[in-house]
Amino acid sequence: MHIEFVEIGNFRKLLGVRIVLSKEKTVFVGANNSGKTSAMVALRHFLVERERNKFSLNDFTLSHWPIIDAMGQSWEDSKAADQELALPDWTPILPFVDLWLSVTKAEAHYVQKLIPTLDWDGGLLGVRLRFEPRDSLQLQKDYLAARDDAKTIQAVDTPPATTDSSAKAIMLWPKSLTEYLQRRLSKQFTVRAYILDPAKIADPKFGVAQPQIVPVTAEPVDGEPFKGLIRIDEISAQRGFGQSEGSKDPDDDNAATGASGTRRMSDQLRRYWNRHLDPYENPDAQDLQALKAIETAQKAFDDRLREGFAPALEEVQGLGYPGVTDPRLNISTRLKPVDGLNHEAAVQYMIQMVDGEHAFDLNLPEDSNGLGYQNLISMVFRLMSFRDAWMRVGKANSSSDLETDMLVPPLHLVLIEEPEAHLHTQVQQVFIRQAYKILRKHKELGSKSTLSTQMVVSTHSSHVAHECDFDALRYFRRLPSEMKSVPTSCVVNLGTVFGTDIETKRFVTRYLNVTHCDLFFADAAVLVEGPAERVLVPYFVSTQPELADLAECYVTWLEIGGSHAHRLRSLIEHLGLTTLVVTDLDAMTDARISVPPKRGAKQKSRNATLSGWWPASDDLDTLLDVKPEAKIKNYKDERFGMRVAYQSPVQVQFKGVASEAVANTLEDALVFQNLDYFATTTGKGLFARFKASIAASGSIGELGQKLFDDLKSGGKAEFALDLLEIEDPKALQAPHYIKEGLLWLSTQLRKQQQELGVATSALTPEPQNAKAAA
Repeated sequence: MHIEFVEIGNFRKLLGVRIVLSKEKTVFVGANNSGKTSAMVALRHFLVERERNKFSLNDFTLSHWPIIDAMGQSWEDSKAADQELALPDWTPILPFVDLWLSVTKAEAHYVQKLIPTLDWDGGLLGVRLRFEPRDSLQLQKDYLAARDDAKTIQAVDTPPATTDSSAKAIMLWPKSLTEYLQRRLSKQFTVRAYILDPAKIADPKFGVAQPQIVPVTAEPVDGEPFKGLIRIDEISAQRGFGQSEGSKDPDDDNAATGASGTRRMSDQLRRYWNRHLDPYENPDAQDLQALKAIETAQKAFDDRLREGFAPALEEVQGLGYPGVTDPRLNISTRLKPVDGLNHEAAVQYMIQMVDGEHAFDLNLPEDSNGLGYQNLISMVFRLMSFRDAWMRVGKANSSSDLETDMLVPPLHLVLIEEPEAHLHTQVQQVFIRQAYKILRKHKELGSKSTLSTQMVVSTHSSHVAHECDFDALRYFRRLPSEMKSVPTSCVVNLGTVFGTDIETKRFVTRYLNVTHCDLFFADAAVLVEGPAERVLVPYFVSTQPELADLAECYVTWLEIGGSHAHRLRSLIEHLGLTTLVVTDLDAMTDARISVPPKRGAKQKSRNATLSGWWPASDDLDTLLDVKPEAKIKNYKDERFGMRVAYQSPVQVQFKGVASEAVANTLEDALVFQNLDYFATTTGKGLFARFKASIAASGSIGELGQKLFDDLKSGGKAEFALDLLEIEDPKALQAPHYIKEGLLWLSTQLRKQQQELGVATSALTPEPQNAKAAA
């Protein structure tokens, strides 16, 4: 048995998403404010019973607030007109989670009350958990009564008509239905469960879930539908490090402990002792020796205390009180082993020191270690505690009086939010590699399938993401507000990105692991041709004033040659990530011999990105004549675009003659754009060769050939690094094709920020030439 997928609807940014869960480990990735935390909170609020009192009106999707207020206003209008009140229609806007289990016929005894029909023979079973009014008609009456009371009191404060027009009446609560629910939500709403029909499952469309409609006549499930079926544990993002004091529920592993609210290892050890090891709790044969030792120690302590207090007690008795008939004073102690862990030095870290030929150990208290180490040890121990509590290890096996609580639920769901907090890179990778193994390290678990563990992790760390297979990644993509009244999100299952193309999947996986890029968390991506572009293109962004907007956005820069950039196509299309590909023409003859580009020479481009992705042509003359707007590929359904930027013809003045120059690579394009600079600048390597070629050439065509020959001898990376050392960065202009592409990217990101509600159109003026580039 395992959770096949969940669908979340009308919850914050998640208007309707399907999240397919891997059988073992699922990792949520995506840019900031893409809905990862919303998904984790939804799972927590709906699935963890003690979390359900934490629902607030802010959990309703914002675009539904006007609908709620309009419904309340219609009730008021109907009442004022003495008309029959319309029945409340909450169903389309209620937050819900649909949880779909994959269950075999042999496991039917676990899910008897969830089986929809008598002819069910194994497969998917679905339950909708919906946050809904306890009694919608009573809610309607209570709201109208509250509004009547407010209006009655407010009428007393209405200023006379002759009063100064600046005087205003006080607006009393509630002014609207949403304002009423902000105070009365927990009283008026509750979570109920409904059985779903597996035959009505529909596939998502463009990442948007298509949940089935529950009939109005459907009866909710009695009690908790997953009680005894799923055990749920969680590690929240903050984990008590610097957290204020919160809940003191002894069964709440996320509750702050101690006055400072810190999460110490000693706190967890005490909890583990109480739950699994306490010899006083249902003692067995193995506990007898420990109990005897405790009793012996307690008797010895009592004897020593009586001996020490004897003179003082005799002095008290010498006062004549207590009397002969009154009980005498006696001293008796009680030793609790767990008290040995109830101090700051209960957990210590041992460091070995060497003094000459002698080695000795020094112990440091728990808080002397860094937060990263404390966090790692704390999370690992909590995972162990989750596993042992689920498997009823030690005293937990006999701690319950209820027979239903004695059974081990067949499914264990563990939610971990942002494990990278306080952890450096290597430890992040170690944790995500080992976490699932820790949860399965028990003789009844391991590779056995009888009891299942599913771990769900949300992260902002590329290092965590790259340690996971694509099959485990779920990408949360932000949708612009043009599609909906407010920005929302959809979820992409990256396990389906490459289909049956194993070779491309292997290449992309290895490439992302080696480069450690932030592709899954960026606002946009720029794919560049080689090391020179990787150095210079970000440099142009930082030095060109018209490109300053890009420096304020989260752009990831990937160095990948034109012969391989197209292999990222499927991934980028699934991510819906705005992308600029900066690449080279790479002109060649029919015999595949590299040559300087020249019009009318029947040359081809060897660049697979230009021929296989966009603009989908390898004919050099065709590529040279492509208009700027035709270099953009728009994905209308996915609501994003990609653009290629490659060398295009430019008009230059060379030795008094206006000519068309066609570059083949970044380096010669840079020379054509800055002829005066390279003609007068002294340097070494390519700097020196370029200066000599400019001086020796009589025409642009001759210069193009010489630059082509100069670049054959290498030195591109050194050339790029030398450019970083020039005194006046503004003296070097970016090649036209690169600047054109970057301006387009800047315009797209500005529009994206406006659509996502994180910027306004007045923030930054649109740069010149951006319209042409777009």
